[in-house]
This record gives sequence, C-alpha cells and structure tokens, in this order.
Amino acid sequence: MVITIPTKILIDNNLTEKILLLNFACYLYAEQLATMGQARHIANVDQITFQKALKERGIYLHISEEDFEKDLKNLGLAK
Repeated sequence: MVITIPTKILIDNNLTEKILLLNFACYLYAEQLATMGQARHIANVDQITFQKALKERGIYLHISEEDFEKDLKNLGLAK
C-alpha cells in the first residue's frame, strides 16, 4: 500500500517518514489492530524504543491476565 502525503504538510508539521510510521504503529497498537510485534515491525524499531514511544503517547501495554500471572510467578511474587 502506498499513501501519498503532500510534502508541504510534512514540512509544515516537521514530520519524517520515521515519525509517521512510529505514530501509525502506536495508533494500531493502541486500537488493538496490531500486536506489539506487528506494530514494531511497521515502525521498524526495537521493543524498548517502541515501548518508550507508547509511554510518551500515554498508551498502556496490552497484557492478558494469564501473561500477568506468568510475569508475577517469574518474579517470585506469586505461586
């Protein structure tokens, strides 16, 4: 898919391809239209960078109750 954005809009808003992709990926993740892995792939960034971008935008991580319980067990905080 190709999306064409007028150069003037990009320049006027100080947007780069990288910023647009990261914003789009964060949106898809926030709306649960993409997993974290899919969104990171779209933005072409590593997990830490993507999580920082989510935090900067006030977007919380989506984690299932099952995954949360596994994390607690791995940390030794639950049986």
